[in-house]
Amino acid sequence: MLQTLIMATLLWAAGPVAAEDCPRGALDARYCDADGDMVADPPALEDQIDPSTLIFAYTPVEDPAVYAPAWQGFIAHLERITGKKVRLFQVQSNSAQLEALRSGRLHIAGVNTGSVPIAVNCAGYVPFSMMAGPSGPYAYEMEILVPVNSQIQTPTDLKGHTIAFTSPTSNSGFKAPAFMLESEFGLKAGIDYESVFSGKHDSSILGVANADYEAAAIANSVLGRMIERGAVDPSKFRSIYKSPSFPTTGYGYAYNLKPELAEKIRAAFLSYDIGQDEKMAPEFPGQDRFITMTYKAEWDIVRRIDAGTGVKYDCK
Repeated sequence: MLQTLIMATLLWAAGPVAAEDCPRGALDARYCDADGDMVADPPALEDQIDPSTLIFAYTPVEDPAVYAPAWQGFIAHLERITGKKVRLFQVQSNSAQLEALRSGRLHIAGVNTGSVPIAVNCAGYVPFSMMAGPSGPYAYEMEILVPVNSQIQTPTDLKGHTIAFTSPTSNSGFKAPAFMLESEFGLKAGIDYESVFSGKHDSSILGVANADYEAAAIANSVLGRMIERGAVDPSKFRSIYKSPSFPTTGYGYAYNLKPELAEKIRAAFLSYDIGQDEKMAPEFPGQDRFITMTYKAEWDIVRRIDAGTGVKYDCK
């Protein structure tokens, strides 16, 4: 079931355009990876692009409108460094963001943890940065929440119940909990419990708080921000499971941007002081900067979960 759901999210109308015969690993046929870093190399010079306006989208883990003001300062900084106009594209779903990347309509993106491998392999996404604070890289854990008065005390008790997930491409919202429920507790989706999809982490969290869902798998980074804003009452639910830490949102750009432009985008991220941004800092508490990371290293645990659950990036 898990493999079927993931593969179903990767079916775009446009088929892949074959690249030259080259090393590519798990990448789609339209990309090459000659240096072995697991992300797409820049294409031939004639296929590189230098758009006058750059389109940037932050991952739709919550209501996109919440984050529009938070990114204003960074977007102005990005415009200064690149010399380009930058427009924020408020995507409503992970699949919409992936489709925009693959079609070339999106140039820079913050992509959620579970969607990063799909974006890399099927959409030519090159992640290079993540947020960090004084204590190190910004990480999060997957937690399973239940209403405070629920009789469910442990993950084993979920047998026979319904669990709310966010979307099939989400790491904390589906892939990690489905994998861990089966590998650690012997609970198989569609056999031992039923699945529903809320679309977003905030919807899952509010659904549990309002007792609309019996349980939900969520990213506790989103939960923390909602509690900080007063968007949810933490006394309405409790956690029955907490996973090891995962990398959070990856920030990157489309592989076919001119390398000179890509380097300016990197410089803009790595020189931005989140802690001094009065609108951005409150939305990302404890984070004060962007740091360099690589898909090959930081996303190893996510790729292993995908491999353990039979996920294949069938980019059609």
